[in-house]
Amino acid sequence: MFLKERNTGHLVQVLNMTELINPFEMQTQVQYQQGEDLMDPEYIRKDALTFPSGETLPKCWTDSHYRDHELKRH
Repeated sequence: MFLKERNTGHLVQVLNMTELINPFEMQTQVQYQQGEDLMDPEYIRKDALTFPSGETLPKCWTDSHYRDHELKRH
């Protein structure tokens, strides 16, 4: 899957989808898609990534507490 780095607009390829969709992982391994040579894989914070359209990643991928407000406390 290809995503975009929020600050620079550079395209990155996500190398580990399990890390990407796991809300308990704060980073995921990516490979920058610049020039003819492949860059070395590196880890990047998920909050620095967006979809190529500019949409943010779903909260269920980035926030392990995204459903806490639904809990009823007795």
